[in-house]
Amino acid sequence: MDNIDILIQAPIFNVQLLLDGVLIGALFALAAYGMALVWGVMNIINIVQGEFVILGGFVAWSLFQVGVPPLFGIPAAAIALFILGYLLYKLVIFRLVDRDLFISLLATFGMSILLQQLMNEVFGADVQTVDTQLQSWFIFEGMVSVPQIKLLAFVLTLVIAVCLVVFMRKSRMGQAIRATAQNARAARILGIDTDKVYATTYGINAAVCGAAGALVVMSLTIHPFQGLAYTIRSFTIVVVAGLGNIAGVVASAFGLGVAEQYAGFVLGAEYQLAFVYLLLVVILMYRSFMLGRQRKYLK
Repeated sequence: MDNIDILIQAPIFNVQLLLDGVLIGALFALAAYGMALVWGVMNIINIVQGEFVILGGFVAWSLFQVGVPPLFGIPAAAIALFILGYLLYKLVIFRLVDRDLFISLLATFGMSILLQQLMNEVFGADVQTVDTQLQSWFIFEGMVSVPQIKLLAFVLTLVIAVCLVVFMRKSRMGQAIRATAQNARAARILGIDTDKVYATTYGINAAVCGAAGALVVMSLTIHPFQGLAYTIRSFTIVVVAGLGNIAGVVASAFGLGVAEQYAGFVLGAEYQLAFVYLLLVVILMYRSFMLGRQRKYLK
């Protein structure tokens, strides 16, 4: 509890925690948006979400090792993960559409374990990061630092989010995805190839996660078995925000990022991830309780 006293006696530390939380929360929002997209369109809870993020980070890291500038790793990771996502749909995911939600949980959990082991074999078990050589700005007489790479990742995340919104609203495929999400049967009657829509949706989700992973490896660190944490974060954000609510996803991601920073500062970094899992349990219990009062159930 000594750290709480520090926050009270030196309020400037609150500014640092809020700033770090918002900057990191932007990365969480990107992965969570992909999960919300797949869940809303295909009714699949994608447990392999976090592994897509980590794999995107390893793609960017691998390119950096051969001399490719770090920022070029973002589109490269997105393209590589889109192809992987599209292939995974054709091999596995198409069998899960219109099936029980529990089956999709088991299948994607199995894919998650498989990708973890493959990344461990291919890239090794070491913690990796990409040094972009960017420095930090200091404000409030040097009391608060703003890492340039995290600010850049924040801006790029917003750019990617705007591109996704424009794609979903203006492009024919985006309109087809929205129509399929509203009523897949009606979309088929109107001539929309829903199988192609599902494959593209899953590929876009993987591409978004890949871009997020490339930003993560430049801002933080990655590890082959780190993906589950990003899956839990994405799931927590989507449960709070609801499906089809982009503004809610962004706000929830910022809130989770700030809450994590405070938990890490007050409880210690070793309990930061445990806080995320505990928060998810509390949110699910609260949602279940509130729905029970309305004679509904948690879907």
